[in-house]
Amino acid sequence: MSSQTAVTEFLILGFSDIWELQILYFIVFLVLYLISLLGNLLIITAIALDHHLHIPMYFFLINLSVLDFGYISVTIPKSMVNSLMNTRSIPYSGCVAQVFFHIFFASANFALLTIMAYDRYIAICQPLHYEMVMTKRACVQMAARAWISGILCSALHTGNTLAISFCGGNMVDQFFCEIPQLLHLACSDSYLGEVVIISLFMLLSLICFAFIIVSYIQSFKTVLRIPSQKGRHKTFSTCLPHLIVVSLFLFTGTFAFLKPTSNSTSDLNPLVAFLYSIMPPMMNPIIYSMRNKEMKGTLSKLIGWKLFSKNKMSIFLH
Repeated sequence: MSSQTAVTEFLILGFSDIWELQILYFIVFLVLYLISLLGNLLIITAIALDHHLHIPMYFFLINLSVLDFGYISVTIPKSMVNSLMNTRSIPYSGCVAQVFFHIFFASANFALLTIMAYDRYIAICQPLHYEMVMTKRACVQMAARAWISGILCSALHTGNTLAISFCGGNMVDQFFCEIPQLLHLACSDSYLGEVVIISLFMLLSLICFAFIIVSYIQSFKTVLRIPSQKGRHKTFSTCLPHLIVVSLFLFTGTFAFLKPTSNSTSDLNPLVAFLYSIMPPMMNPIIYSMRNKEMKGTLSKLIGWKLFSKNKMSIFLH
C-alpha cells in the first residue's frame, strides 16, 4: 500500500513532443469529438421530440447515444487539454475515475448492443410476437440491466485497480488510463486478481458477441426469404454496418486487453485504443440515422437542412 500511495499522478502518452503537432492533434481530436457529440445529441433530441419514434428500437437507440456520448467524453477531453496545455500528467484520482467510467460505459454499451441485436431478431424473425415480447416494461428492464451490468463490471475492475501496488513507475503507454497499461506498472503479484477478472470479462463479451452473431444469422436467413429486394436492402444496410462496428469494438478491445507485453506492439496501443474508444461513438449515429428513413425524416424536420434529403444523402450512402 505504501508503494501505491506514493503514486500521486500518472504521465499518459503524448502524441508528439513538438508543440505545433500537439496543436494539430488537439484540433483533430476536437473535430472528432464534436462530430460524435453532435451526432449523438441530434439522435437523442430527434427521438425525444418525435412521438412516432417512441418504439423499442429507438428507445434502445437513445440509450446507446447517451452511453456513446459518455464513453467518448471519458478519454478525449483530457487528451485534448493535455495537448493544449503541453502536459502529460493526470492525477491518481483522475486516472481512477477514467478507469471506472471507461469500463462502465464500455460494458453497458456492449450489453445494450446485444439487446438491440435481440430486438432486431424478434422484429424480423417473430414479427407477430414482437409487441407481446418487447413491451414497454420489458424494454425498460432490459435497458436497466445493461446500465446495472456496466456499473457492476466497472466497480469490480476499479476496486481491483485500487488494490494494485504500482512499483513500475508512473508512465502510462496510452493517451488515457487503460487497465492493461496500468497492469504493466503493477508489482509482480498484485495484479493477478485483475487478470482473472479481465479473462472472465472477455469470456462474457465473447458469449454476447456469439449471441449477436447467431441473432443476425437468423435475421439474415429470414430476410433472404423476403420477396421484396427493397426490404432486403433496407435490412442488410442497417444490420451489416452495425455488425461491423460491434466486431471492431470487441476485437480491438480484446486485443488491447489480451495482447502480450512487448516493445514491438507498443506503437499499436494508440491506434488500437482509437479504434475501440473513438470510432464506435462516431459510427453509431451514422449507422442508425443516415441509413434509417424515419430518422432521416425526423432529423430533416429538426434542423431544417436539405443535407438529409434523398438526393443529397445519396453521396454518403452510395
